Amino acid sequence: MRKTFHYLAFLFLMLSLSLASCVSTNKFKASEARANQLQNDNAIVQNKLNDCNTKVKDLNDQKYTLLNENQSVQNDLKALSAESKMTIADQAKRLKRLQDIIQAQKDVMTRLKNSITDAMMSYKTDELNVYFKDGNVYVSLAEKLLFKSGSDVVDPKGKEALKSLALVINNTQDISVMIEGHTDNVPIKTRLFKDNWDLSTARATAIVRILTVDNGFDPTRITASGRSQFHPIMPNDAIEGRAANRRTEIILSPDLKEIYKLLEQ
Repeated sequence: MRKTFHYLAFLFLMLSLSLASCVSTNKFKASEARANQLQNDNAIVQNKLNDCNTKVKDLNDQKYTLLNENQSVQNDLKALSAESKMTIADQAKRLKRLQDIIQAQKDVMTRLKNSITDAMMSYKTDELNVYFKDGNVYVSLAEKLLFKSGSDVVDPKGKEALKSLALVINNTQDISVMIEGHTDNVPIKTRLFKDNWDLSTARATAIVRILTVDNGFDPTRITASGRSQFHPIMPNDAIEGRAANRRTEIILSPDLKEIYKLLEQ
């Protein structure tokens, strides 16, 4: 009986030790898992903290840059303000000077137009017309005053008209002259002229030679150009319109050098 009791006591002791061992192992595993979880959480938090520190640094850098830019803008505004205050009087003088130059040029061009009109009084309005346009004086000469159809040779009557014009413009300083040849839209193709571009340019060049070579106008102040059929003043669908479009325009422009020089100051 005593042996049986000792045997049962031994079994009970072993079972208790086994159960205690299982409980300790489970607790250890649970603690180990918890420790691993804490390490992972700590790594995540550390990464987020690093990201936040990086963003804070970037924001500080941006703040520093914006402060520098703002200071630069403030300095520029101060400089501009000081310059503006210094030059208000000068700007007023410049504006007055500009107005005086423009008015003087208007006066010159008005006298020039009147002088040309007086010099050309003997010509009919369907032969020659003098007018203002865009601040320039235009002398528009019809084909029948200057040329035969399809020719760039100036007729004697046309040469006399150009001589009268040259007498006026030779005595007018500070103007430039543009000669523009114009045609109607009827195609032309001859031994001399391939098309209306050729004809219009040749006519402009012929007039340049008469004004410069024959009548002494300064060649550095004159330009020839051909506009062909592409700048009509009337529709080309009627005889009268085509006749009006076959013209040569002498454009007298004021010298703008003084204005440009003043604006660049």
